[in-house]
Amino acid sequence: MKIIIAENYNHMSEIAARLISKVIIEKPCATLGLATGTSPIGTYRLLIDNYEKGILSFDKINTVNLDEYVGLDFDNEQSYHYFMNDNLFSHVNIPKENVHIPNGLGNDLKGNCKDYDEILKKYPRDLQLLGLGGNGHIGFNEPGTPFKSFTHIVDLTERTIKDNSRLFSDPKDVPKQAITMGIMEICRAKKIILLASGKSKADAVYAMVSGDVTENCPASVLQLHNDATLIIDKDAASKLDRNFMTE
Repeated sequence: MKIIIAENYNHMSEIAARLISKVIIEKPCATLGLATGTSPIGTYRLLIDNYEKGILSFDKINTVNLDEYVGLDFDNEQSYHYFMNDNLFSHVNIPKENVHIPNGLGNDLKGNCKDYDEILKKYPRDLQLLGLGGNGHIGFNEPGTPFKSFTHIVDLTERTIKDNSRLFSDPKDVPKQAITMGIMEICRAKKIILLASGKSKADAVYAMVSGDVTENCPASVLQLHNDATLIIDKDAASKLDRNFMTE
């Protein structure tokens, strides 16, 4: 694992946007695995800036997202379909048919999971962007998720529901389930970039970097990946007991 310590959230976003832009420039038809939540928003804004400046084009890019809540319509402001369109897709020239996000609707959620695994086979990722949950989850793979998991339905933990409730006007509206790309699929990406900022992520960062590789901390599996880069700000890195590179 390569670990880069950024000064703050904005600096973290700049480093991530630079690395992702490099992938797009070098391979204009790349497949990007994308994440939601607050961590990547600054990165997406910088990618939009690069598109508007003519540095990037998304016209041949394919994307696959990590996860989606169960039961939220695609136009629901809290759905990840809406999030991605609002924070990236509607601002760049990516064709709608090149965007792939798990489907959390309908009566056959297990079938939706199998369909998404087929999409992931069709579009192997050149890069996978991740955030980090306070309990060490990646995607919505909660502690205890098998490392060999594929796309699956997950019951969200109380910790995750509480963490996500800040994004809902009424905490009672937070969905209790989600569909998520499995850990095995996440690790199949050629390159992985994980973002974490703030002191609330410090324990999870420590467990991910300095702890054992264990399903109790899903993010710890990145210790085994051939090309994983963690970009974390000083607050998120505050409990690490080693010196890492800075930019």
